[in-house]
Amino acid sequence: MRPLLNVEEARSRARRRLPRVAFDFIDGGSDDEVTVRENRRAFERVQLRPRQLVNVQERSQSLTMFGEQIDSPVILAPTGLARIAGGGGDLAGAIGAGRRNTIFTLSTMSTHSIEDVARAATGPLWFQLYLVRERQVNDELVARAAAAGYAGLVVTVDVPVISVRERDVRNGLTVPPKLRPRTAFDMLRRPRWLCHQLPPMTFANFRDTRLQSPRRAVRHAKWVRETLAHAGATLADLEQLRASWSGPLIVKGTVTAEDALAAVDAGADGIVVSNHGGRQLDGCVTSLEALPEVADAVGDRAQLFLDGGVRRGTDVVKTLALGGKACLIGRPWLWGAACGGADGVERVLELLHDEIDRALALVGRPSIADLDRHAVQTKH
Repeated sequence: MRPLLNVEEARSRARRRLPRVAFDFIDGGSDDEVTVRENRRAFERVQLRPRQLVNVQERSQSLTMFGEQIDSPVILAPTGLARIAGGGGDLAGAIGAGRRNTIFTLSTMSTHSIEDVARAATGPLWFQLYLVRERQVNDELVARAAAAGYAGLVVTVDVPVISVRERDVRNGLTVPPKLRPRTAFDMLRRPRWLCHQLPPMTFANFRDTRLQSPRRAVRHAKWVRETLAHAGATLADLEQLRASWSGPLIVKGTVTAEDALAAVDAGADGIVVSNHGGRQLDGCVTSLEALPEVADAVGDRAQLFLDGGVRRGTDVVKTLALGGKACLIGRPWLWGAACGGADGVERVLELLHDEIDRALALVGRPSIADLDRHAVQTKH
């Protein structure tokens, strides 16, 4: 793999290596994709305030996460259908994260099973759960994750209905991806990617459950809408999970103080401030702009994380200054996998680690623990 200079270069290279249907699935968002763009712009509106003549010869960004020490405040977010990026999908993510001693979060909608990823992983694992309609399926998935050694449970709560992701509709995205007259040439001219699609992708965690993964190609949005979206989910479902899961319980998809406090009251140990990367409600408040409100409300009652728009080490530094404990990255690790499998994932994490290290030196904070709101200001 040719060296990558930054995360944006990984995106550009992934765009060249992937057929359009695959790249657009990773890159796109809902409706007009306003929130996708604003997640990035929010970081541009926050400026760093450096302190000078501070001894920063020794710098540290390691931290302890629910008793697990990791080397950097960057965690791999859950991403469904990861094999569409090629390069090994979930297995590449888990292996690359383990090499950099950070956490890999496996999606309910993964294309490798809970057990297969646990066998391949060399680092700590979390499992992400959607509150599907059939509680028995939830219970089975949670029990499998516990048995396989996953340390944390991440419950995604922002999918009462599935959004319309217009790029996927235009491209006719199916699971597994299907050769069509419009897409055949684009796919066939990328034989390396095609090899990674064999055997055909399925939602591996549903093979032996009551919600069977589709045996023939089906529209991705249709299956997700019928399987995952649960408009009837309530805090009672979260409380039931709290009663059955003994490890850290993290709620993902909260952007308001009210919801964060309700989740903590229901037993959450962590909150991921997230608008689903712009893939659900378009026009939603950005994750970064929501973070201070949630941080002020929650205080030290739960660990706070941010998901959405992180592309640079300086983005991570800004997040930590505004009250986050760590960042989750989704698209960047998939772009890395597309570039070079586990090596590409590792390289993306290495780039962010090195950028965080330089930013700490330049902002005059020897450690991520020294970051607070005095390190940033908002540009109006």
